[in-house]
Amino acid sequence: MFEAPINLPQKRLKATWEKHDLVFKRPAKTSRETFKTKDTYLLKVGFKDEAIKGVGECSPLWSLSIDPQENYSEKLTWVCDHINNWQSFIYSSDLADYPSIQFGLEMALLDLQNGGEQVIYPSDFTLGKTNIEINGLIWMGDYEYMTQQIEAKIAAGFKCVKLKIGAINWEKEKALLQSIRNRFSADQIELRVDANGAFDSATAMEKLQVLADLQIHSIEQPILAKQWDKMKALCAKTPVPIALDEELIGVKQYAEKEDLLKTIKPQYIILKPSLIGGIKSCNEWIKIAEENNIGWWATSALEGNVGLSAIAQFAYQTGNQMPQGLGTGQLFESNFETPITLEGNTVIFKS
Repeated sequence: MFEAPINLPQKRLKATWEKHDLVFKRPAKTSRETFKTKDTYLLKVGFKDEAIKGVGECSPLWSLSIDPQENYSEKLTWVCDHINNWQSFIYSSDLADYPSIQFGLEMALLDLQNGGEQVIYPSDFTLGKTNIEINGLIWMGDYEYMTQQIEAKIAAGFKCVKLKIGAINWEKEKALLQSIRNRFSADQIELRVDANGAFDSATAMEKLQVLADLQIHSIEQPILAKQWDKMKALCAKTPVPIALDEELIGVKQYAEKEDLLKTIKPQYIILKPSLIGGIKSCNEWIKIAEENNIGWWATSALEGNVGLSAIAQFAYQTGNQMPQGLGTGQLFESNFETPITLEGNTVIFKS
């Protein structure tokens, strides 16, 4: 397990929250929807009568999160009002339906514990001695736009590129992937794709074979979630590794997580802390995955830089060497000031 225990001194706490709107530089398109703005909330926790504060980001993704949008602000206010009893509710039924608040609260408390310098897990990464390799994310668009993004990522030194697929013509998407493979072998460029559930289960296997012929590393969520039998059948026979993403959302109890992974038996799972309940929940998924020979990596769910930094720190201290999905901070017109920044195909921490 990779938990950093929250051990705050016995002092009175105070907490506040504030809402922010993150604006995309360009609309970000998936097979499910197009994002132009993104709601996010900063939760600040400090010791009463002291200036030091820990900051956490509560970042629901309304189209995917189980967090109820209609009373989200009220729940944040409730958390602030009851902050001195955080141990009793952070992992209880009080917040079970608010995974993004669970993660934001973990962040804020760990940051406070470590001095309020946005350090969640002290490590060589937070000391600036090493970095984290990430994948280059290619958003959906027309053929020309996607090609431009790919060229830019490859020029920047990315060795792993992830493409959102399922929104434009399948033949054009195949041609785009083939054009990359014509120039770069699988040893030179690792290609990941994310269908966001866009494939029809009846034709999914045929498309998976095409992707296998193109030496695709993996595909995230080829069909819609909550179809365990169909996903199990795909994972059993797929010629290209399948990674579960949306499938993990809303699965709260340890036994349920174990049942899902043992039933479907995917090749990988994708951990998005804001969508699945934060660090403690991620640790449970990792433990079950590793016991069942299932690989994993972490990725953002369009958090601002505060959440992105926390995910990077969590991913680093697990020792997972796979390229992580942490390149979304540059999508927004403006972002929070944090010590993390992108350099080429890596995330670095500059304290």
